Amino acid sequence: MRTPTNRKPYSPATWVPTLYFAMGMPFVVLNMVSALMYKGLGVSDRQIAFWTSLIMIPWTLKPLWSPFLEIYKTKKFFVVLTQMLTGILFALVAFALHLPSFFGITIAMMAVIALSGATHDIAADGTYMSVLSNEEQARWIGWQGAFYNIAKIAATGGLVYLAGTFIKMFGVSKAWMFIMLIIAAVMVSVGIYHYLMLPSPKEETVNKPKSLHDSLHELLEVFLDFFNKRHIVYYICFIILYRFAEGFVMKIVPLFLKAPRAEQGLGLNEQEIGLCYGTFGAASFVLGSILAGYYIAWRGLQRSLFSLALVFNVPFIAYTLLALYQPESLWLIGGGIVMEYFGYGFGFVGLSLFMMQQVAPGKHQMAHYAFASGIMNLGVMLPGMMSGYVSDMLGYRHFFLFVLLCTIPALLITWFVPFTYTDSAKRQDDRSLDDGR
Repeated sequence: MRTPTNRKPYSPATWVPTLYFAMGMPFVVLNMVSALMYKGLGVSDRQIAFWTSLIMIPWTLKPLWSPFLEIYKTKKFFVVLTQMLTGILFALVAFALHLPSFFGITIAMMAVIALSGATHDIAADGTYMSVLSNEEQARWIGWQGAFYNIAKIAATGGLVYLAGTFIKMFGVSKAWMFIMLIIAAVMVSVGIYHYLMLPSPKEETVNKPKSLHDSLHELLEVFLDFFNKRHIVYYICFIILYRFAEGFVMKIVPLFLKAPRAEQGLGLNEQEIGLCYGTFGAASFVLGSILAGYYIAWRGLQRSLFSLALVFNVPFIAYTLLALYQPESLWLIGGGIVMEYFGYGFGFVGLSLFMMQQVAPGKHQMAHYAFASGIMNLGVMLPGMMSGYVSDMLGYRHFFLFVLLCTIPALLITWFVPFTYTDSAKRQDDRSLDDGR
């Protein structure tokens, strides 16, 4: 059945890249860029780490309200609405930076942005899966990931570097106001663009929306089925601990890079941090991700997982050495960031594939992958909330030694993790599915 309008659907090239760029931008700004902004505005590490971690909780809880988006309106409606709302809220954050109580006010606004961003992710993924066939989804998955990471590069590299330029011209407060306004303009522009270009799934114009009772019943069924999976308790612990050390590092590293050398930091400015993150760091992350895919294809996930966890966690020693010796060379500092980002890209692929191949398979595969992703975000959020307290108590040098100790549980639980599906069995299941189509 045709959609109400006879307009020919636009090619995925016209909306998939922009959709996932818009997905990545608010997440990265709230998770990483905001930490540098607040550091420059004189907020303590403890407050920055705690509150910028806590506001990320909607990305952990988003599976709980995803069924309710099926009841009202369309997925396109929620995509456009959340993009526009996110843009408006970033503009309000920009103007609130000059207020005496700017930190509390802007954190509250960013919490709403997080809720909007998590809801956007649900609707965006739903649009992607509903509009595109399985073959098209596979064809465009690379573009999806690429533009999500381009948003990360644009934010942590380009916008941070631009903030450094503005700081020299206008001062810290005005500089970050301009950066927030740029983000606001981007999000509103993308929202307008998607209002015109984003397709709506055909079934949304034909099928009646689910009732609240049906949605709640479906959520309960999905939830119970998830916790009845084999080895699920071990898998939950594994997902949480795999990125446990990273959770401590994520918030503190930008603060450490910017902190004065007299306070055990490296004394970099925003331009230098943006240069390290946005060029060499981004390139090494992409390279690590690509190489990990070939590595797993060669050896299989079961044989590769521990080495992936090792590559993911061991590079944190780079920050320990940077804190101990405080080199002034930007090449050495950038080399440490390159080492960590390569390990992050290489090792993160292992966790993603484990969730897809060991946790998600079954009747509710997409929902269970979303649950696993939420648990993964929780595993990063909780240590992130504590990281500022630990850093203030220990100082940067001893903090990064503490991080190395936090890698031990991750490596131990990875060594002993049970596999429900062996690599050979998984390939046989895939062939069986292909034969049945």
